[in-house]
Amino acid sequence: MSVERELKEQVWELPIDTRDGEFVAQYSQKGLSGLNFPRKQGHLARLPNGKPIPSEIHRWHQQTTNALVNTLSGKPIKEFPPLDLSVGTNFQQRVWQVLKTIACGNTLSYGEVADEIGDRKAVRAVGRACGANPIPVLIPCHRVLASNQKIGGFSGGLDWKRKLLAREGVLLLE
Repeated sequence: MSVERELKEQVWELPIDTRDGEFVAQYSQKGLSGLNFPRKQGHLARLPNGKPIPSEIHRWHQQTTNALVNTLSGKPIKEFPPLDLSVGTNFQQRVWQVLKTIACGNTLSYGEVADEIGDRKAVRAVGRACGANPIPVLIPCHRVLASNQKIGGFSGGLDWKRKLLAREGVLLLE
């Protein structure tokens, strides 16, 4: 395998310690490509074979850390790292772009997101796209609710969704 191809396929996993536990951020050569919620058992992050971490990854990791800490505190994100959403289909990427526009403390329903992408009948597909979101919390799928302000689902679990929305001052009907 060529060095260039190896670099393109390289993924760096770095921990982010928060008051809510250790998240694990994943980076490709293009940017932040994944964010995992804390697990109950031990440290998940793995560094790539002892190879040095490029300075741009360090910079992106600091931006990711700041964005995550803000979101976990119920505050808006001031600066996003570059995002690598290439894992998603075109439809999923369109949904994720809409999610990024939902301001802290606000919500949309799955139907409203479907309206935003111009396909009112795609409500269930929007829900699946939210569930496939590789960067939950920063791409705020927790701000998407079922109809009538009901909680709906969440890839990180409903406890996380309730916690994140409560920190943003969102009241739910359950």
